[in-house]
Amino acid sequence: MTTRWGILGPGRIAAKVADDFAHVTDGVVTAVGSRSRERAERFVADHAPGARAYVGYRDLLADPEIDAVYLATPHTQHAAQAVAAIREGKAVLVEKTFAATLAGAQRVVGEATMREVFVMEAMWTRFLPAVAEARRLVADGAIGEVRAVAADLGINRPFDPEDRLFNLELGGGTLLDLGVYVVSMAQMVLGDAVSVTARGSLLPSGADAEAGLLVDFGSGRTATLQTSFRSPMPGDARIYGTEGWIDLPPRFHHPDRVVLHREGADPEERHVPPDGAGYSYEFVEVQRCLAAGLTQSPVMPLHDTLVVQRILQDAADQIGVRLTEADATASGVGASV
Repeated sequence: MTTRWGILGPGRIAAKVADDFAHVTDGVVTAVGSRSRERAERFVADHAPGARAYVGYRDLLADPEIDAVYLATPHTQHAAQAVAAIREGKAVLVEKTFAATLAGAQRVVGEATMREVFVMEAMWTRFLPAVAEARRLVADGAIGEVRAVAADLGINRPFDPEDRLFNLELGGGTLLDLGVYVVSMAQMVLGDAVSVTARGSLLPSGADAEAGLLVDFGSGRTATLQTSFRSPMPGDARIYGTEGWIDLPPRFHHPDRVVLHREGADPEERHVPPDGAGYSYEFVEVQRCLAAGLTQSPVMPLHDTLVVQRILQDAADQIGVRLTEADATASGVGASV
């Protein structure tokens, strides 16, 4: 059965996703919603021919011919929009970061759990073949017991108060834009975090410009993570075990290979490139879960999303970033809920 998708927020990421739908078996973009009619119609013409263009989000969410929605809007709007979609009975794929705050993420998860509606964070990295291979190697004990993770992601981006990346009201800053990748990578193999120690600096807008995180996962297991808008970083990720390590070469959040290092042996490089740009896998996973009657993904479960969100929230609080959620009216889905 074909899953009919609606897209909220026809921006840059949504365009890349829609262009990758050629690799989404049994899925089709049926509708696109934007606050601008011109923008919605242009997106349909360029990336989703035949889809319906909606002005605003409420009518799209109420459309009975939409099975699932993908939220590609700014971080601060995710929670209110996801709750509205859940209340319409739509399966929801929420672009990372899942919400701007831990409280917002908990609210979405609570609503989905109560109504038994599928929700998943769109952490595409976790579904890419190279990352799946790294997970398999870890599970098979190829590097022994995992003890640590190191990951970085940074770009040199001049401050622009008009850019979403720097606008705190839209969830700007490195933590929500880049930090979610490094934290999710560590959480994927280390599990639940005990605590985080974070240091960083702020931009004139109040968003974070850079952050360094030391995350304690208990029993001496740690993750050392870095993000920056002030320094270009290679984008490496390394998983350390008691018998070797695994490299996900730059840039690790969309790798095409994995390198296994075992003590006393030559490195083993395994090329596992994605189909297309790599966005299709998360949509296929949603459809697989829906067909199986699941309300969350075993690969990207809601528990993992909440662990990541708590680390990001604690880091933001320590650095002094005051993140908030937009209400339903500001998020374009009606009166506050």
